[in-house]
Amino acid sequence: MKQPKIIQLPKITDPRGNLSFLEGNKHIPFEIKRAYWIYDVPGGETRGGHAFREQQEFIVAMSGSFDVVIDTGKGRKKKFQLNRSYFGLYVPPGCWRQMTNFSTNSIALVLASTHYHENDYIRSFEDFRTFAAKSKKKQSLTIPNNNQYSNPAIDDSKTSVHDCKIIELDKNHRDKGNITVVENGGIVPFDINRVYYLYDVPGGEERGGHAHKELYQLIIAAGGSFDVVLDDGKEKRTVHLNRPYQGLKVVPGIWRELINFSSGSCLLVMASHRYDEKDYIRKYEEFEIIKNYTV
Repeated sequence: MKQPKIIQLPKITDPRGNLSFLEGNKHIPFEIKRAYWIYDVPGGETRGGHAFREQQEFIVAMSGSFDVVIDTGKGRKKKFQLNRSYFGLYVPPGCWRQMTNFSTNSIALVLASTHYHENDYIRSFEDFRTFAAKSKKKQSLTIPNNNQYSNPAIDDSKTSVHDCKIIELDKNHRDKGNITVVENGGIVPFDINRVYYLYDVPGGEERGGHAHKELYQLIIAAGGSFDVVLDDGKEKRTVHLNRPYQGLKVVPGIWRELINFSSGSCLLVMASHRYDEKDYIRKYEEFEIIKNYTV
């Protein structure tokens, strides 16, 4: 059985706010099928108390701090404290885990290897002990692939700021902290191949200033607020983000800038492609040429 372990993520330091990122099967040992984040957590709360038969998880404290207590069913527990945005905890299947000691208004990001399937959950500790005792004879659980979407063919020279839309995400209200979930094949029309986030952002800062040729993005204000300035070469539009349960879908071929950050904001981005420098358009003059080019 794989063991729980802390994994250090890349950290790009910047006085305007630091950035960390990860890709499935590169920085973490699985492809990302589902992501969710827990927010509005009262201080000192405990969340979780379940195990998975097949699902692997990667847990990050995007803001604040909390502990993750792991029980592998062998009579020993281990506690991991998460309080740095560039470290995360890998949790293999077959581990009972609880998230405890939340600092007030922490933000926990959880990336999962499978789509949601209730039968994969073990919600009773007695059932978990039985499962752990039989773990040498692992029973395979088929978790369906819910992927219904693929990126539509888009001519990035013809996209406009009106193709970028606010998507209302599910908000699962809980007294111990709210949860919002994004799943491949769900409401977001692309598979999540890369996740990155900005943190430690001073108030009033500006970030961004680039476009993509093929990349789709879902931009979320997981904490705090900021504005996204969208530019298609002919028209500009500013979108204000300040709700963890709303995401801005940005299509390829849009120049975007991030401005007016509130102090300590957390910006979370789900991306459709792995990192590829050739997909970036980093000079506005080059962007204008691409958008205005006609055969």
